[in-house]
Amino acid sequence: MNATARGNDLGAVIAADRAHVWHHLIQHKPFETIDPRIMVEGRGMHVWDATGRDHLDAVSGGVWTVNVGYGRESIADAVRDQLVRLNYFANSAGSIPGARFAERLIATMPGLSRVYYSNSGSEANEKVFKMVRQISHRHHGGRKSKILYRERDYHGTTITALSAGGQPQRVAQYGPLTPGFVEVPHCLEYRAQWPGADYGRRAADAIEAVILREGPDTIGAICLEPVTAGGGVIVPPEGYWDRVQEICRKHDILIHIDEVVCGVGRTGTWFGYQHYGVKPDFVTMAKGVASGYAAIACTVTTEAVFEMFKDDPADPLSYFRDISTFGGCTAGPAAALENMRIIEDEGLLANTTAMGARLIENLRALQDRHAVIGDVRGKGLFCGAELVSDRATKEPVAERLAQAVVADCMAQGVIIGATNRSLPGFNNTLCLSPALIATPDDIDAITDAIDGALTRVFG
Repeated sequence: MNATARGNDLGAVIAADRAHVWHHLIQHKPFETIDPRIMVEGRGMHVWDATGRDHLDAVSGGVWTVNVGYGRESIADAVRDQLVRLNYFANSAGSIPGARFAERLIATMPGLSRVYYSNSGSEANEKVFKMVRQISHRHHGGRKSKILYRERDYHGTTITALSAGGQPQRVAQYGPLTPGFVEVPHCLEYRAQWPGADYGRRAADAIEAVILREGPDTIGAICLEPVTAGGGVIVPPEGYWDRVQEICRKHDILIHIDEVVCGVGRTGTWFGYQHYGVKPDFVTMAKGVASGYAAIACTVTTEAVFEMFKDDPADPLSYFRDISTFGGCTAGPAAALENMRIIEDEGLLANTTAMGARLIENLRALQDRHAVIGDVRGKGLFCGAELVSDRATKEPVAERLAQAVVADCMAQGVIIGATNRSLPGFNNTLCLSPALIATPDDIDAITDAIDGALTRVFG
């Protein structure tokens, strides 16, 4: 931590935080007697807190966001220069960085052509839900308004995004929810719901069973993560996506891929769906788009979807009557352009693939040493280790024990994550998503910390 940060009156900052800041995802009662954690500075893969403690960050800002690492002056400079020139104008008009980033982004997404800007992943997903509903009214006589979502997937924190959320603890106490959202089964083969081989096809066929039960003419879209994130880092089984796409085309159901976590390099390709040959109608993204240097989210569509909103200019209700105030901020696309340049120029997609393979290899070595690791899975630098009390029965460890591993790693100066208050009885998966700049030494330090933590927590 630099001298400027050390010289700040951090005691006053901590007092102000305790008195006035309502933090995300945390119970505040302990802050009556202990200090909240304040992060002060970040460089590369490391962050320093108000005590001066250095932490190796294995979760890219806590929620899988800082893809190119901390302290990128070129992104800060791009944002500063753009803000001085033009900081904002409502996106009913365009901007130079908005146009340039849309063009740059679309070049990585064959088959897609239009970018709608907003400011968060939740909002980007809401835009799709509104588009699907408007398509239902304008082109299907009000039919095909239902939206399918998958058990264990997560699509955001607004009421309607939670209505499409397959994590019961995140949804609890926020009802009544938005109607018209229908759950389909998850595809985690480790927790197989159907016996036999060809599990990917069986899991996809379970989606078709829901479609036939509800009626294909009632369903407009399906919303899926390419790799399930907070629901346990679930990599789809072989054959799953081929069959899902086949089913959706058969029943005229639009495919919405939520890339808020996986997008912009996290899995080793620009987007997670690109591993599986999927041709989506909608793709949403947020976190890694600008690596947290500015707020930006995108809803990307095909030209065919876009054309459905301009077919009758004489009808005052025919276009997409939506706005996102901060979708007009120019800092987001300016940061995103530089973020993509860094990923490309520094070869970070290839690095993600290589370091992801090392991370999986290290985790499997830990699995050989620690019986508590029941399953290891992941794609690129997005990996998980599911903890069980018995490998034969696959009984999950208690959430408090998974959190004890997280706490032990934190005490060692390594920040990891775990499924957290999402799935009753199954908040037992350690989650790892280091920045795409990770080195072999970083990967080894992360898994060494987990090794020590497992030994101390489970013996």
